[in-house]
Amino acid sequence: MSLTVIPLELKEANAFVAKLHRHHKPVVGHRFSIGCVDDGGILRGAAIVGRPVARLAGHPRDVLEVTRLCTDGTHNACSILYAAAAKAGKALGYKRIQTYTLPIEGGASLRAAG
Repeated sequence: MSLTVIPLELKEANAFVAKLHRHHKPVVGHRFSIGCVDDGGILRGAAIVGRPVARLAGHPRDVLEVTRLCTDGTHNACSILYAAAAKAGKALGYKRIQTYTLPIEGGASLRAAG
């Protein structure tokens, strides 16, 4: 199965995250959102990218943060979305992209995305 990256509206991305991760509240604002669909057009993952949310981050204009990334478990969907978000951010002039993960998450998707 191949995956294709598509743009998403924030409402679509929030709905996908809510369906699979009920413990996250909807994101209020974003810089952009993307998704990945399979060959049949079924949405398999979504990423919401915004400004850094940490209070002490200083909110630099040239930094993005992946505030939500959610997939249905489709192989490689996470790394495809992380890589696409970083590539889009670079094309828009951002210098850095960051995210936070839980300690139990190994980070393989982040390493695969580069």
